[in-house]
Amino acid sequence: MISIIVAIAENNAIGKNNDLLWHISDDLKRFKKLTTGHKIIMGKNTYLSLPKRPLPNRTSIVITDVATEKFEGTETVYCIDEAVKFCPPDEECFIIGGGMIYNQFMPIADRLYLTKVHQVYDADVFFPEINYAEWTEVSREDHPKSESNPLGYSYLLLERNK
Repeated sequence: MISIIVAIAENNAIGKNNDLLWHISDDLKRFKKLTTGHKIIMGKNTYLSLPKRPLPNRTSIVITDVATEKFEGTETVYCIDEAVKFCPPDEECFIIGGGMIYNQFMPIADRLYLTKVHQVYDADVFFPEINYAEWTEVSREDHPKSESNPLGYSYLLLERNK
């Protein structure tokens, strides 16, 4: 099972200058909880942006188009087809970015774990448009803007319609 996990703004913005646009501590904890023990697939720029490389307690698969590149402690592959070979059908594998990787995996993803940040951001990387008719919302958890929560956001779990 291929799952995409991503935090997106109202305008589908996900990053700028190879960095996140916001810091939501609870969302980072959720990311860690969901992905720990699983395979995570990412592009080279996402890998290089991580504060700790590779992320602990996960198998990191890094996609690069530079044939001589290898990233220590990871499985380095050179196209999405190679990355998919690391994802047995009975295991959940997470696609964690960046924009080009999301674009390539969106047509074959089975599940979307979205954090929708209820704000518009200036960005240079965007998540692809989601055709919600292709997906069923399985769960939703709203976290409204408040004094203790300066950014309103929602967690959505979507599964592709069969």
